[in-house]
Amino acid sequence: MILRLAIGSLGARALTVAMTVLAIALSVALFLGVEKVRTGAKASFADTISGTDLIVGARSGSVQLLLYSVFRIGSATNNVTWESYQDIAAQPEVNWIVPISLGDSHRQFRVMGTTVAFFERYKYRQGRSLSVADGALMADLFDTVIGADVATSLGYSIGDPIVVAHGIASFSKHKDQPFRVSGILEKTGTPVDRTVMVSLEAIEAIHVDWQNGAQMPGQSTPAYTIRQMELTPKAITAALIGVESPLQTFALQRAINEYPEEPLLAVLPGVALQELWAIVGVAETALLGVSAMVVVTALIGMMATIFSSLNERRREMAIFRATGARPITIMGLLVLEAALTAAVGALLGVLFLYLGLTIAQPVIDRAFGLWLPIEAPNMRELWVLLGVVAAGAIVSMVPAFRAYRLSLADGMTVRT
Repeated sequence: MILRLAIGSLGARALTVAMTVLAIALSVALFLGVEKVRTGAKASFADTISGTDLIVGARSGSVQLLLYSVFRIGSATNNVTWESYQDIAAQPEVNWIVPISLGDSHRQFRVMGTTVAFFERYKYRQGRSLSVADGALMADLFDTVIGADVATSLGYSIGDPIVVAHGIASFSKHKDQPFRVSGILEKTGTPVDRTVMVSLEAIEAIHVDWQNGAQMPGQSTPAYTIRQMELTPKAITAALIGVESPLQTFALQRAINEYPEEPLLAVLPGVALQELWAIVGVAETALLGVSAMVVVTALIGMMATIFSSLNERRREMAIFRATGARPITIMGLLVLEAALTAAVGALLGVLFLYLGLTIAQPVIDRAFGLWLPIEAPNMRELWVLLGVVAAGAIVSMVPAFRAYRLSLADGMTVRT
């Protein structure tokens, strides 16, 4: 009986109720959308590098090593000698190893020296491999493969020349040995998109005439002469390692950390990523706080709407009282109306969310490399929806209590 009355009362005020439902739906969609973006961003962050068991570099901090080797932020405290790299590569626990050499740049993008194995071994987003969108991998000494953001920002295409600068934000350039764009990678949403990749031998080649960070006066070795030189690197910045068995990871990590020839550090990427997220993850708390306030605002708006309708409904309440309805029934009617309004708004918000995800998912993935999975609401999200309905019922108790206290005589009095 009371449910039918509540539905009929809501139908009689269809326009006002529809606006309230829409406000709640949009706030719920925003809250759950922020939650999807937050979890998607965290998953994408954690999946920046996957399939790599250890990252090795000069001894520093785990976050610092992760920042410069994976995110191309900052610089290494020291290099790893080529002899140490070969020694580590020869360990029986090592299944594969990929060297990385950093230090140069191109128009604010980092230049990374590596081997073709990097494109085979580097994985992201739970095992996805790098793929070439245009062109091919390095085949010549002065070939380079660039990330999607480099190509888009600088307008590069296959065959365009690239001049590498010595160091970061440096005006000293390796003009004598320009590179040629041989390949452009697909968008990944990882730091690879903002990286210019060349071979390790190319890093040595462009520094043939350089010493102590500057080009030797009068020295300009021709490219054909450089091609005939022994270009084995003397040192690298870091290395990515895959072990034969996960059970051997910690033993190899300990052996590298205790390496007697030079101070080295081996870190587990997942652990270092969690440490880094603990530092930069403050923003997710702020996002949740803002979206929660939007939901609260919508619920307060619903309470204000109920309050404003009380004067118009005083005669309705008085008639209910006159026909035998108890005050507690009047209060329950208003609470039930609010709960139904919040429930419809919450369900409509979920519909808006998944409709928006369906449309925006490929666009966001293509533009930002952020993958937002379309999955059934998890337990946390179901609790949020239940909380919105419960909160709607709770905030309605204030105007409902006021209606509860309205007397029959007050409701039947004609005001002039």
